[in-house]
Amino acid sequence: MNIKHWLALAALALASAALPAHALNVLATVPEWGALATELGGDKVNVYVATNALQDPHHVEAKPSLIARARNADLVVATGAELEIGWLPLVIQQSGNAKVSAGQPGYFEAATVVPMIEKPARLDRAEGDVHPFGNPHIQTDPRNIARVATALSAKLAEIDPANAAYYQSRYRSFDERWRGALAKWEQQAAPLKGVPIVVQHLAFSYLINWLGMKQVAVLEPKPGVEPTVSYLSEVLATLQRQPAKMVIRPAYQSARASQWIADHTKINVVVLPFTVGGDDQAKDLFALFDDTIARLLKGAQ
Repeated sequence: MNIKHWLALAALALASAALPAHALNVLATVPEWGALATELGGDKVNVYVATNALQDPHHVEAKPSLIARARNADLVVATGAELEIGWLPLVIQQSGNAKVSAGQPGYFEAATVVPMIEKPARLDRAEGDVHPFGNPHIQTDPRNIARVATALSAKLAEIDPANAAYYQSRYRSFDERWRGALAKWEQQAAPLKGVPIVVQHLAFSYLINWLGMKQVAVLEPKPGVEPTVSYLSEVLATLQRQPAKMVIRPAYQSARASQWIADHTKINVVVLPFTVGGDDQAKDLFALFDDTIARLLKGAQ
């Protein structure tokens, strides 16, 4: 081998070493897990989120573009607890990507590491959008975000062991910042303890438990079922006996029911972002809770 050939090979080797390693392709079902995967994965992950904050995460169309994303995914990050039961299994099946199927290393469910609440006593679809494993909207309590972060960082290290130290370093940084923010939020939200509220949908049960608010009515007669005026009149009678400070709804839902109640009771309607991107302020996980607490405090005045 002549010197020129050797130098060319050496230059090629150096150039190859300088190239970044293959980033993990992560398909997150909802914005909160996309944001968390980005926090933990940094430049070692390419994150695609299947839904946006103004979509109902229960009902998503299995479009060819989404199937293509699943086909190329190294990891699927889902809520689980059957939140995505109507579309995610079909997307994964149609993708043909066995490594991200449920039960495989490339599949992660956040709900498996969170204490679930509101598990139904009986399973009957006549009762509305029933979730047999409990309420899946776990992201509204930041303590659950911390639990999921621990497990998700371990999952990233498991499927990409070459970068395990990187993921753990990012996790430690996130965890420290998150614990500081959690203490701040709990101090700011202290005036909300015991405040009576109405919810449009059972979307904020974990948030209500965390902050110690008091839910006195739900505007949906059954989960996911749009209320009639007759039913709203029944809720109105309840509120005349048990007044509430505000009615809260997720940004992705119609304003009709909550506005009807507000018009007849003169209580505040508080639209909460529900997830990252739900409004202009909720740009990331930290801003999501900054904005949520600020909106609730304003609504309680």
